[in-house]
Amino acid sequence: MSPRDGGRGGGDVHGRFRYTPWHGGPDPLAPPFDVRSALDEIGQDVLAGGSLRESLRELLRRGMDGRRGLDDLAERVRRLREAARRRGDLGGTLDQVGAMLDQALAEERDTLAGEPGDDARLAEMDLATIPDDVAGAVRALGDYEWHSPEARATYQQIQQMLQREVVGAQFEGLKQALSGNDAQSREAMQAVKDMLADLNQLLAAHARGEDTEDQFREFMDKHGDLFPERPENVDELIDALARRQAAAERLMASLSPEQRDQLSRLMSEAMGSDPDLASQMAQLSDNLRALRPGLDRRSPVQQGQGGEPMGYGDAVGAVAELADLEQLGEQLGQGYFGATLDDVDVERLEQYLGADAARDMEALRQLERELERQGYVSRGDDGLRLTPRAVRRLGETALKRVFERVDAAGRGDHDDRAAGQADELTGLSRQWEFGDELPIDTVRTVSNALQRTARAARTRESAHSTGAVELLVEDFEVAETERRSVAAVALCVDMSFSMLQEGRWGPMKQTALALSHLVQTRFRHDALQIIGFNLAARRLTPTELTEAEPEWVQGTNLQHALMLAARHLRRHPDAEPVVLVVTDGEPTAHLEADGRPTFHWPATQTTIRATVAQVDELRRSGAQLNVFMLGEDPGLARFVDAVARRAGGRVFTPDVSRLGEYVVADYLRTRRGRR
Repeated sequence: MSPRDGGRGGGDVHGRFRYTPWHGGPDPLAPPFDVRSALDEIGQDVLAGGSLRESLRELLRRGMDGRRGLDDLAERVRRLREAARRRGDLGGTLDQVGAMLDQALAEERDTLAGEPGDDARLAEMDLATIPDDVAGAVRALGDYEWHSPEARATYQQIQQMLQREVVGAQFEGLKQALSGNDAQSREAMQAVKDMLADLNQLLAAHARGEDTEDQFREFMDKHGDLFPERPENVDELIDALARRQAAAERLMASLSPEQRDQLSRLMSEAMGSDPDLASQMAQLSDNLRALRPGLDRRSPVQQGQGGEPMGYGDAVGAVAELADLEQLGEQLGQGYFGATLDDVDVERLEQYLGADAARDMEALRQLERELERQGYVSRGDDGLRLTPRAVRRLGETALKRVFERVDAAGRGDHDDRAAGQADELTGLSRQWEFGDELPIDTVRTVSNALQRTARAARTRESAHSTGAVELLVEDFEVAETERRSVAAVALCVDMSFSMLQEGRWGPMKQTALALSHLVQTRFRHDALQIIGFNLAARRLTPTELTEAEPEWVQGTNLQHALMLAARHLRRHPDAEPVVLVVTDGEPTAHLEADGRPTFHWPATQTTIRATVAQVDELRRSGAQLNVFMLGEDPGLARFVDAVARRAGGRVFTPDVSRLGEYVVADYLRTRRGRR
C-alpha cells in the first residue's frame, strides 16, 4: 500500500492519511535484490572452494538483478579519470604569465623607441638585462619604472592574476569573485582577508577543542557566500579546504623541476606584494596540515598529451577532481585490507556518476546488510561467516537441483510428506504445504489463527473487529509421524586436492549438503554424519563442510574415514547402518599404531591392508558400504571392485555433474528397501 498522491484524503478534518494500492511501477518498498538468490550465487562460489568474503565480493563486483556492480562503477570512474588527465596542461599558468609578460615588454619597448633622451636608452638597457625565465623576469620588473601606461597595467594584471590564482586554488569559487574591475577586486580581496582571519581563528579553536556550533554558524552567516559547497559543520569545511590544499601540492609535484621552481617563485612574488594576505594564507596552510595530516600531498599526477593550458586555480581544481576519482577507484576496487562498502563516498559518487550510480551503490550496501540482518551471514573477528540458516538454504537449493534430475521412477520418497511409515505421532508439527496428506494439528492451527487475529486487533484496520476468528492458509499446521525403522548414515567425502583440480570439489559439497537437508527435513530420525578425509579424516557439520577450503596436502586416508564411520554407527546400535563413500583416488594414507597419519604414493600394501581391515569391521557390523567412484583411476577401480565384493556393497561411477542425483537416489532406494 502507498499514500495517495497529495498525501491526505480530501475533506478529512483530522488530517489522517488515506491509502490505495500501488500502481506506479516497481514497488518502492521492495528489497533491492532477491537476497535468497544472492545467497545461492554466493553459495555456488563457496561450495566450489572459494571463501565467503571473496564470493560476496565477486557478487558485489558483478551486480545482479539488472543493477550495476562495483566493476561497472569502477570502470566508469576510470574513464572519467583518463578524461580528466587529458583535459589540459597543468603548467598553463607559466604560459599565461609568459604571454602577458611578452605583451607588456613589447608595449614598453614601442613606447621607449618613440622617446628621445638618456632615460629611455637606460630603460632599454634595463629591459635587455632581465632574466630569460618567466619568474625571474617578473621579479626583476617589480621595481621597474614603466614608461608605457598600457605596459604598466598589463604587468599589474599579472600580479592580480597570480593573487587570484593562489586564492582561487585554495577556495573554489573565489577566483570569479576577484575578477571584477580594480575597485571591485580590491573590495573582494579585502573580504577574502577578513574571511581568512575569521577562518584561521575558527580552525585554531577547533584544534584546541574550543569551537562551538554557534561559532561555525556565525562564520557561515558572515562568509557563507564565499563557500559554494555549503559545508554543514567545521569538519566538512576542513575536509573541503584540505582537499584543495593537497591538490595544490600534488600539482606542484606533477610539474617538471624547472616549472615547479618558476611557479613557486611567481606565487611567492605575487603574495609578497600583499603581506597581510600572505600571512593569512601561510597560517591557513599550517592549520590545515595540522588538522588533516594524513592526506596525500606528494604523489604526482600523470598528465595526458595535449589539452589547453590551464591556469593555476583551474589546474588545482583538475588535480582535486583527479584525486577524488582516484579515491573513488580505490574504494570501488575494495582491494585494501579491511575494505567495506561503507568506505565508498556515495555523495562523491553521485557527483561524478549521477544519481543512478548512487542508487546502485546503496543497493549493494543494502544487500550486504540484508544478508546479515536476515541471518545468512555473521561477522566476527575472523571476518564474514555463513550461518547455519544459510547452510540450510544452500542444502535446500542443492536438493531441489538433485530432484530436478531424478527420473520419475525414483522420485517417490522425496514427495512423501509423511515423516514416518507407521504414522505414529512424534509430537512435532510443521506448517502445512500443498500436497500434504498428514493429519491437521487442530490445536496448533487454531492457536496460530488466534495469535494472528490478536496482533491484527491492535492495528487501526481491525479496530472494529467483530471478534470472529478466520482461518487462513498460513495458520494450518500438520502433525508429523515417525517411521519405526531409522538409519545411521556415514557420508565419507574425499577432500584431497585432486578433487579441486578435477572440478569435483563443488559437486561433492553440494551432494553432502543436499543429503543433509533431505535427512533434516524428511527423515529427521535418521542420523547422518559427514566425514571429510585427505591425509587424515575429521567429522564435519554442514556449516563446517560449507566453509572448508581446499588444503594443499597429499593423501587419501579412507581407513581413518571408515574408522570414524564405524564409531558413528556404534553410537546408533538400533539403526540400519549405511556408509557412503565419495572419492576419486585409491587409498594413499593410513594411521600408524601411534595414531599419526602417513602418506605413501603409489599406494603400499600396508595402506591397502589397513583400509581393508576397516572395511571388514564395517562388514561384521552389518553395514552396507556403497562407493561412488569419480574419475578413471585404474588403481581406484581395482580397489573399489574388491571392496564391493568383500563388503557386499555397490559401486557407482557417476559423471561428476550427476553425483548428487546418484547419492540421494541411493539413499532413498535404501530407505524403500527397509520398509
